[in-house]
Amino acid sequence: MMYSRVIGTGSALPEQVVTNADLESRVNTSDRWIFERTGIRERRIAAPGETSTDLGERAARAALAMAGLDAADIGLVIVATCTPENVFPSTACLLQNRLGIHGGPAFDVQAACAGAIYALSVADSLLRSGAADTALVVGTETMSRIIDWQDRRTCILFADGAGAMVLRREPTPGILSTHLHADGKYKDLLWVPGWVSDDYSTLGDAPPHMVMEGAEVFRVAVEKLGESVEEALAANGLDKGAIDWLIPHQANLRIIAAIAKRLRLPMEQVVLTIAEHGNTSAASVPLAMDVAVRDGRVKPGQTLLLEAFGGGFAWGSALLRF
Repeated sequence: MMYSRVIGTGSALPEQVVTNADLESRVNTSDRWIFERTGIRERRIAAPGETSTDLGERAARAALAMAGLDAADIGLVIVATCTPENVFPSTACLLQNRLGIHGGPAFDVQAACAGAIYALSVADSLLRSGAADTALVVGTETMSRIIDWQDRRTCILFADGAGAMVLRREPTPGILSTHLHADGKYKDLLWVPGWVSDDYSTLGDAPPHMVMEGAEVFRVAVEKLGESVEEALAANGLDKGAIDWLIPHQANLRIIAAIAKRLRLPMEQVVLTIAEHGNTSAASVPLAMDVAVRDGRVKPGQTLLLEAFGGGFAWGSALLRF
């Protein structure tokens, strides 16, 4: 029996910091209003010309360094993003080339904010099957490019960044199980209306921007994520006390708190980066994991529960031993 194990993590953030106070000059809001509703204090925004591939490369190199591997050791590259710089080639192919990896499979996964969980699940399956011995999983986003900065519902939430994980095929259990779900009936609650199939002559010069029905997204997210994390525990015959750390998608502090309460997990055992990073979509979970690994909270042998929810709707969870 072979498993996949996370042996390295990395992350990258743009230099530009946009605080809640900065947003007060753009929309009708305040630091207090934003923080009370989301838990966000500031977020990072990519510089002009800075792409999802750029951020992903920095995160990937940091993860490779922690794992003690060269890029040439990687047999599989999977990138989760909903903000690629090209329709094709994939961001994974662009990143693979940047790193000097040639010949192995490389592809993107698009599941919005749940993308990293989806990518992790696919990598785990391929490594267990023997299709590759090592994998690089990257979540990277430049969400600021699809935000309407006059829309208070979305511009306060989303941000840019990248997170990466290096996985290796080993006989010792690492990733215990992953659980993926989606339901397109919720598509109109969180979406970007349009892209390559649209006639932009009827839309004007402005690119499409994200649209979100916040209250409904919150309700469904809490319900589906709660079911998903309980599914992960049941699949492995574990009770809630077995979790050392919950590493959630950093979407909204109230959603995170609701999931922690359902797990009867104190917030001291929840990795939180939302205040400083905002919602970085597919980058969120691997970025938060890297922060907790590097500051020493996450230690070898501990049990981690990862979960995320995003547009589609798509959601999922992963239970692993670090």
